[in-house]
Amino acid sequence: MRDVTNQTFDEIAVGATATIARTLTTTDVEALALAAGDVEGFHLEGGSADAGGRSAQGAAAIAIVAGLLNRRLPGPGTAIVATAFHYRGACHAGDTLTATVTAKARDARLHRIDFECRCTNQNGDVLVEGTATVDAPTARIAYADVATPEMILRRNDAFGPVFKRCEGLPAPVCAVVHPCDRDSLAGPIEAARRGLIVPVLVGPEAKIRAVARAEGIDISAFRLVAVEHSHAAAAAAVALARAGEVEALMKGSLHTDELMGAVVAAVTGLRTARRISHVFVLDVPTYPRLLLVTDAAINIFPTLEDKADICRNAIDLAHILGIANPKVAILSAAETVNPKIPSTIDAAALCKMADRGQITGGVLDGPLAFDNAISIDAARTKMIASSVAGSADILLVPDLEAGNMMVKQLQYLAGADSAGIVCGTRVPIVLTSRADNVRARLASTAVLKLVANDRKMRLPG
Repeated sequence: MRDVTNQTFDEIAVGATATIARTLTTTDVEALALAAGDVEGFHLEGGSADAGGRSAQGAAAIAIVAGLLNRRLPGPGTAIVATAFHYRGACHAGDTLTATVTAKARDARLHRIDFECRCTNQNGDVLVEGTATVDAPTARIAYADVATPEMILRRNDAFGPVFKRCEGLPAPVCAVVHPCDRDSLAGPIEAARRGLIVPVLVGPEAKIRAVARAEGIDISAFRLVAVEHSHAAAAAAVALARAGEVEALMKGSLHTDELMGAVVAAVTGLRTARRISHVFVLDVPTYPRLLLVTDAAINIFPTLEDKADICRNAIDLAHILGIANPKVAILSAAETVNPKIPSTIDAAALCKMADRGQITGGVLDGPLAFDNAISIDAARTKMIASSVAGSADILLVPDLEAGNMMVKQLQYLAGADSAGIVCGTRVPIVLTSRADNVRARLASTAVLKLVANDRKMRLPG
């Protein structure tokens, strides 16, 4: 972060100059190519703006010149009103571009200044040169602690098809369990407004209504089931599901353990013959398809039998999401079976179970390390011949610790949006997190809607 202060028209004399240098990243080149409309893959391959991608090359140089005028000289308050630039050369990710602007003429009546502009690369090759005319600020403007925003380019909108599949389907009735803070109440109400669910609010009535009043949330149209506390809310919501009064559950502001304790209860819960598991559905900006990760939330150290059910649950969910024949990468720290690494043995056993028809509906391979599960280049480098390696739809992790860390790394370091749902229960269950943004909350609700409708279609009668 740094402080930014402008120079006013009266302070800028003919001959005043400023210079800035910037090393281009691949993201810079791709973002500028996108802004220029030059998004053909062969123009961007390798982070290059050459090979016909001259509009991106021009955009890179212009952006640096414009940034110099808008942030340095004259600085904040500047408006660029005309340009006359000539372009030549090309730039690539890794190039260092240097831009210089020099005041060459002033118009005191209009407070306009003509700047001579020039942008070169690290070899001194001129990429852009010409003139920019600006309306210069007449008053002091200063900003403190100005940060340059980070950008992650999203190469796809993996959740787009999920929302599309929801169109025309009836909204399931969903018990929202203990929605006693702003996010846990506003989220399902917004989902209801978009036709994703019909919420039933289950929890302490006074707390729920107090949150609604404080946050200006209208809950008058929705059923409210009053109970005393969060444990009672979990039990009541599960009872509503068992009675067929709701078709899904959504976690509110109670602890996950409280809700899941009621769900897994042997007699009064929502168990099925399947092992209960959780699936994160991720939209990773740098990955070209939905990525499902399981189980990173419920089963801590699953056995081989548990992993078989976890895999079946994820495959079933993938089918509901429109992935007809999902590719399942069974992860470990290595690509070969090693008796000292139990997860590699489990992976091999799961693959053989699939060969014998014990796990169906998808293509399994493992053990695979994370890199060669999601990167074709990594798989080729290690000479792994596999229809799954490099293009996995599902990552089956060895244990909760590994899976939870992986998901959080994808969220916080790779900019992934995530939805999440509990599978293997009588009704779908969404476990929201306080850290979930609006897109993630709505995506989770969209997945819940698809699963609830699929279940309804499969019920007899």
